[in-house]
Amino acid sequence: MTELALPTNVMLVYLLVFIRYIALIETSTLFRAINAPAAFRFFICALLSMASVSSADLTIPLVLFDSWISILIIAIREFVIGMLLGLLAFLPLTALHIAGDKTGVAMGLAMASVMDPMSQNQISIIGQMQIFLGFWFYFHWNGHLLVIQSVIESLQLVPPAGGLSFFVSNDMSLGLWLQEAFKLAVRMVIPFYCSIMLADIGLGFLARTVPQMNIFVLGLPLKVGLGFFVLWMVLPLIVDILYENMERYIEFALRSVTAFRI
Repeated sequence: MTELALPTNVMLVYLLVFIRYIALIETSTLFRAINAPAAFRFFICALLSMASVSSADLTIPLVLFDSWISILIIAIREFVIGMLLGLLAFLPLTALHIAGDKTGVAMGLAMASVMDPMSQNQISIIGQMQIFLGFWFYFHWNGHLLVIQSVIESLQLVPPAGGLSFFVSNDMSLGLWLQEAFKLAVRMVIPFYCSIMLADIGLGFLARTVPQMNIFVLGLPLKVGLGFFVLWMVLPLIVDILYENMERYIEFALRSVTAFRI
């Protein structure tokens, strides 16, 4: 099969790798939290693409670039692969984001909210603190470097312009991803829900035995104090859960994108 000349190969592969990195950064929880300007994100993607082109297959069949339709299909395929890497590899941080928001609501601090740079919505201050803590540990464990390394490995597993079809050849286990996201979020938030529920039961018995006591005035500081105590006890466990699942779901993301291998 006729192939393109080497300089043209390098430029085309560079553009396809650039699309894969753009999709990764625009969809990942970690890079969206930085809230960097668009020009800076494009510049980082360009640098990463130049550093990763040598890992990609530079032999591209000429027939793949006969029309704009084939080029568009290849670009969409690269964008979907990068988007899957960005969504699936950061599952622990996504679960931490969900659990942190629910934790603040359970503690009664939903009104003490701040602007979340990722979703551009209001989030409880406890949830924001947990998310920033998770980001700090993720950077400390070089999770961002592992994700970039996973993109380089995906270039070898699923080369750019490997085919015109962007339909998957096998199951990507997206249902398992949603199940694991829900399970991780529940593991992180269940201690708060259980402790608050026990506190509500105790306050209910107290309201029935001592009707003169204002339970609403007593309940709010009790729930906040109990929530901070549970948070102090549970945060090391949440960090351990994040560490245990960091590399696991990066490997899961790589296994999922191999469904695009033709």
